[in-house]
Amino acid sequence: MESRTITRADLAEAVYESVGLSRNESSDLVEAVLDQVSEALIEGDNVKISSFGSFTIREKGERIGRNPKTGVEVPISPRKVLVFRASHVLKERINKGK
Repeated sequence: MESRTITRADLAEAVYESVGLSRNESSDLVEAVLDQVSEALIEGDNVKISSFGSFTIREKGERIGRNPKTGVEVPISPRKVLVFRASHVLKERINKGK
């Protein structure tokens, strides 16, 4: 099975075809939704999209890592990571194939 990447343009085209907005309006709508999700995550809020999944920010503490090539220990600074957890509805749809 060959995978394919869905782009913003693909999303805007899908909105254009299914909702009937103009291509520019569809593109603006997709951008507005993605901006809203991004801003919420930047502010530290969780984003839950019903029947799709939730996005959360997790804090990872400082730790010691190792360069696999040289074996030298290197400190890895604390950081925030984005975590996506798929809803059970999405998981079921993926496992059924549609």
